Amino acid sequence: MSSETPKRRRKIIVRVLALVLALLICGILYDLFVPRTTQMREFDPDEVARLETAMWRSYYEKHRLRLFNQMSELLRTQYHMPVVRSNLVAYHAAKAAFVFKDGKQRSDYEQALPDLVKFYTAVRKMSDIPFDVDRASRLELEWWIIHRQRAQHAPGELAKALAELQAEIYRVPADRLMEHGRLRAKAMTIRDTKAETGGVTEADWTQINELLRESWRSLAKAVKS
Repeated sequence: MSSETPKRRRKIIVRVLALVLALLICGILYDLFVPRTTQMREFDPDEVARLETAMWRSYYEKHRLRLFNQMSELLRTQYHMPVVRSNLVAYHAAKAAFVFKDGKQRSDYEQALPDLVKFYTAVRKMSDIPFDVDRASRLELEWWIIHRQRAQHAPGELAKALAELQAEIYRVPADRLMEHGRLRAKAMTIRDTKAETGGVTEADWTQINELLRESWRSLAKAVKS
């Protein structure tokens, strides 16, 4: 009897572990593949601004894991993605950002496009707005390039590129979103200028966050009206 007791316990443990594993797999599959719809116009602009400011800091300070976690949080809180899906999609976004960061010319920058397409494909699957995934991905990459090569572009081009991206995602005329683009571009200009002339201070980041807050509030107002 005593020799059978350990065997019986091992069998029970194996069965419990198998059940837990099966439930975990089912949960992951449910998270990844069950269709969900999110109201794209219903976001908190102040929270988006806070997270974007944090992501900019992580990007420029080369904190890849921190950027990944912040993007996951944004996807969960603003796009209402479930946990596993938000992490998978955040991986593609963070990877695209750092592929681009390491690039030196347009052909290098375009290596980020496949992950941007995967990112926007996942967003589109949950979106209640039928935007064009390929166009949104290319518009995202284009403003990255204009920002990187800003000395080669006329004033206002970055703001226009930012407005055109959101115009595609929200399917509204780009001219209604120029205030959003202008304020967001201004925040980027402050970050760039300060970085080139001695470093970005906490006061600078506070100003950047305020501009981004105004920018995303402007977008929220425009797409909801």
